[in-house]
Amino acid sequence: MSKAAELAALIGSQSALSNRNLIINGAMQVAQRGTSAVTINSGSATYRLDRFYASGASSAGVYTVEQSTDAPANFKNSLKVTVTTADSSIGSTTNYRVQQSLEGQNISHLNYGSSDAQTVTLSFYVKSSLTGTFGGKLGNSARDRSHPFTYTISSANTWERKTVTIAGDTSGTWLDTNGTGIELAWSMGAGSSRLGTAGAWAGTRYDGASGQTNIIATNSATWLITGVQLELGEQATPFEHRSFHDELRRCKRYFERFAKTFTGVGQASEANCGLWSGMSRSGNSGNNQGVMTYQTKRTNPSISVSSAAHINGVFPISPFAASLSSFGIDGNAGIDNCFVNAANNASSAPSSDCGSSGVMGNSSGTLDIDAEL
Repeated sequence: MSKAAELAALIGSQSALSNRNLIINGAMQVAQRGTSAVTINSGSATYRLDRFYASGASSAGVYTVEQSTDAPANFKNSLKVTVTTADSSIGSTTNYRVQQSLEGQNISHLNYGSSDAQTVTLSFYVKSSLTGTFGGKLGNSARDRSHPFTYTISSANTWERKTVTIAGDTSGTWLDTNGTGIELAWSMGAGSSRLGTAGAWAGTRYDGASGQTNIIATNSATWLITGVQLELGEQATPFEHRSFHDELRRCKRYFERFAKTFTGVGQASEANCGLWSGMSRSGNSGNNQGVMTYQTKRTNPSISVSSAAHINGVFPISPFAASLSSFGIDGNAGIDNCFVNAANNASSAPSSDCGSSGVMGNSSGTLDIDAEL
């Protein structure tokens, strides 16, 4: 597309020149949880790349999801699906999908559920070992409104850009809070009752489109996607590239990982990754400490650690140091910081009040702060 055509597309779409993409991490740059393949099997729903999760079903199909460096021109990464166990006889209510849930506060201007509902256009780059017609859906969180869509892959193992225009839904309930406003999904396979007519809104749950190619049905099939953009208007505009820092900050509203070797925030060469500092009460081996987060969370998060033994509490009186025996979230956790209950495994605690700090002292340890939709 020429520069003149790009400008004409922007003007014709009545879209802003920036901040027009409603998708977070559409270039598949951020992968806080890791980049290697993770298995999606019976009944599981797992994040690999930030803001995109993959789900399996209570059925026979198994596939993996990973961050790949196979990408079209002007992109560095993609999300890659590889089928490892095919499901060629999908149950009627079974579905496999890759999805991003959009926060309601970010889609309120679309006015879904009213007579002022706005048209949106979805665009993305896709590559697959299979050819044919493939499906997906846009729907609400209650899953009683859905709009199946299709796209066609004409050449195997070749990057192609696809666009889908979806008229705004004037019916149903669409959240404009910090809950899920829109579910946008690409179907890896779905049963007959989960497939609907493409291009039309329906008052029921559909996860894909009638007649679609089920990727999960072919063993060793691959499917890759990147450059995902959802924007206001009837015209697909050039992909809005954001800096890695900007995308990482957006992703951390929903999930944040502290890890000693996480190079995304420059911690690989550090001796330890600091987690908290605060005050320990005298003679108390269990104490509440605040863990500050980099980004305000969508809602009060949950906290988990890969192993409490990977975190060390350091108390500079005596001196006194101990690894943790337990680690849990305090009831006062909020969107800007998390108060944690850290109990050490030492036989004695400091004899007086003293300062304390917590560090990630093991390269395999992680602390996850999760506020995903």
